[in-house]
Amino acid sequence: MADPAAPAPPRPFITACATLLATGFGSGYAPFAPGTAGSALGVLLFWPLQRLGLLQQAGVAAVLFLVGVAAASHVARRVGQEDPSIVVWDEVIGMWVSLLALPFRPWVVILGFVLFRLLDVVKPYPARDLERLPLGWGIMADDVMAGIYANLILRVCLLVWPLT
Repeated sequence: MADPAAPAPPRPFITACATLLATGFGSGYAPFAPGTAGSALGVLLFWPLQRLGLLQQAGVAAVLFLVGVAAASHVARRVGQEDPSIVVWDEVIGMWVSLLALPFRPWVVILGFVLFRLLDVVKPYPARDLERLPLGWGIMADDVMAGIYANLILRVCLLVWPLT
């Protein structure tokens, strides 16, 4: 007889959906630099969102952040790692935060990409502390912080070198 207090085994459909999202539709399985692959996917997925206003962009990002927390938690538990390298949805959302309400111009996107990747690796305060949050919260929150920093730096760059 099964222990009624034991957690139910994950359903295959939920596991498949969580894995598909958390791995950035498979980009997390890139053999080299999966985080960079996830960030590149983030740029591609943000492209249609850039036409929306700030509230719509932020709303979509917030909802998919929360879904990402659940998916990342599910995958982390399944593979038995705190922050598995195959989970790249955090990079997707972090990249979106980097580009929120900014002009979607090639140099802005390229600089945003480079800044986000650099800040995601360096993890300036409080990003490293946010990484210690439990499960998907920690996986996702440090990348959002890196995205906030990248967005702020891009805004300063646009003040110094405005687009004409």
